[in-house]
Amino acid sequence: MNLFTFTAHFDSEEACRNHFKEERDKVGVVCKECGHTEHYWIKSRWSYECKKCRHRTSLRSGTIMQGSNLSFMIWYKTMFLMTATKKGFSSKEIQKQLGMKRYEPVWAMVHKLRKAMGNRDARYTLEGMIEMDEGYFTVESSEVEKSRGKRGRGAAGKSPVSVMAESAQLEDVETGEKTSQCRYFKARVLESHHADEINDTVRESFDEKSIVFTDDSTSYVDISDYVELHFSEKSSEKLTKETLRWVHITISNAKRNFPGNYHKIKGKYLQMYLNEFVYKLNRRYFGEKLFDRLVIAGITGL
Repeated sequence: MNLFTFTAHFDSEEACRNHFKEERDKVGVVCKECGHTEHYWIKSRWSYECKKCRHRTSLRSGTIMQGSNLSFMIWYKTMFLMTATKKGFSSKEIQKQLGMKRYEPVWAMVHKLRKAMGNRDARYTLEGMIEMDEGYFTVESSEVEKSRGKRGRGAAGKSPVSVMAESAQLEDVETGEKTSQCRYFKARVLESHHADEINDTVRESFDEKSIVFTDDSTSYVDISDYVELHFSEKSSEKLTKETLRWVHITISNAKRNFPGNYHKIKGKYLQMYLNEFVYKLNRRYFGEKLFDRLVIAGITGL
């Protein structure tokens, strides 16, 4: 959605609120008291009333806006900014664009949206042929981490991230040239590179009938217990450029994207930034529909 389309459709608080109600009606409302799904709409209160037990549910209740004092228009402008470009905006830049005096409510709103993005993507598992590897992302170190003085991959200020990509292998019938085509992605921050955590990631992220490609790290020794097939290769330039091509392209793009948009990323918030990056990557062909999908994620992605 471009700026002119957005301002034409959402030029007032009421327009934003009506659109949010329309999208929530499509999803449906479940009474948190009795579980009933049929409601009356009380416009004067902007609330749903359960036809069975008469319990009322506000328009914001049970959505990402629950408990927020910010207007629907502020939320909608923020969702527009976050979906307007591939790179995205920092909370500080969004605060500036919104003309808001305080940074804290903007930061909280943006992170709620990033959490909703992650929760929405967590509903789906990867399937088919999957590439899997780790990238180490630079984050702001705590004072405790700095004092430990570690170096290399386990160093303070470097956070391990498991990156996964569906990769369909293609071969040109005439030339025999082999290529691959990417579909969907996942990224998960790891506390460590131990096998147990890798196994948890595989169980949560992959369909059981998947075929997984990795390097020969000892952390991957149990993957075959959770998927159909597991192929591992010794780390090499060929592995990086061919077998695990899309994973490494994704890691590289994310590493370039983050420093250009965000001043510093604390380790405990890295997953939130990855949520946004992967959410938009998985919906890279949605075009103007991406804004509407984020609105739905705000309703259902808690």
